[in-house]
Amino acid sequence: MIRRQTSLSANIVQFCRFLRQQGFAAGIEEEALILQALLYIDHTDLAAFRLALKTILCRNKKQAEGFDLLFNEYWKQVGKAVDAKLKDGPAREKKSIARPAQFKALKAWLHGNRNNETEETAIYSTQENLSHKDFSSIPDEDVDELMQTIKALSKRLAAKTKRRYQFTQKINLPDLRQTLRKNLRRGGELLELAYRKPKQNRVKLVLLCDVSKSMELYTVFFIQFMYAFQQVYGKIETFTFSTTLKRVTPYLKEKNFHDALRLLGTENNNWEGGTRIGESLDSFVRDYSKKMLDSKTIVIILSDGWDIGDLEILKTNMELIRARSKKIVWLNPLTGFASYRPEVAGMQTAMPFIDVFAPAHNVESLRRVGKWL
Repeated sequence: MIRRQTSLSANIVQFCRFLRQQGFAAGIEEEALILQALLYIDHTDLAAFRLALKTILCRNKKQAEGFDLLFNEYWKQVGKAVDAKLKDGPAREKKSIARPAQFKALKAWLHGNRNNETEETAIYSTQENLSHKDFSSIPDEDVDELMQTIKALSKRLAAKTKRRYQFTQKINLPDLRQTLRKNLRRGGELLELAYRKPKQNRVKLVLLCDVSKSMELYTVFFIQFMYAFQQVYGKIETFTFSTTLKRVTPYLKEKNFHDALRLLGTENNNWEGGTRIGESLDSFVRDYSKKMLDSKTIVIILSDGWDIGDLEILKTNMELIRARSKKIVWLNPLTGFASYRPEVAGMQTAMPFIDVFAPAHNVESLRRVGKWL
């Protein structure tokens, strides 16, 4: 049952969660943008409020067509729901003498009553939201929501990585930046127009994810990241490894993530075992590197660097992969801890061949992966 929150900002966050369950990409960025938009619109005007949310949250025609029905359904249920604070707090008197200003404003808005009095609304804070929490400390009740956030983030990153443009003489899409630059010497008058067209992105990605015992608190979140990214980005190959290497690209093409995860668990008997990074990379170099690696390939390794294998093999294969690819990006979840130092033998061996060494312990760190691609 949808619970009525006692501030408009809390209801907006809950509404975005409701839309994520319906397939919308309504993540932290959209929530923050809506709350910023409230400063510029009259949120007591139902039509204006609905239009603002629709503009920010709808990504395609299908979502736009179904939004009004979902909007009305949600806020109708909110109006009928039990006040969350009355349920969760200690026993209170049946008739409360005073109610918070946010609650009164929300209640009036839900019933279409305009209030001319100025009342303060709750301030939105991102300090404690899921995007900044370490994956290893996420409570069970928040896992589903976090998965939806990672899914939406991955698809945005993949779409952004694909989206490139180049200059063209043919009339296609106006290029505002180049147009302004060309006309600077004319005093700003737009006498010459510049155009652009979509450019084929030739960057290929290879993702290798550590699924050993030391990574068990992070593995399922990384698999979700890989799965959602592969659903959008075509030039990608995905692998998992612990003591051995497994190509999982075909499994991550499943339409349902839980089906893909079940297949991965069935096929990978070495999950949550030891880690032999060197031997796993040796299998990759021997069986796949010739057809998958070239000067346009970015290799991304998701691992904490703990290795019980042969370090010489690790060094040799890291050197080979670096020589045959564009760059190596190593994402380590332990890097998110301030006291972490890459002192384990496996990490020390791999470091000289890594172009980018970055954290991958929460959603915010995954969001920054885009700049390396």
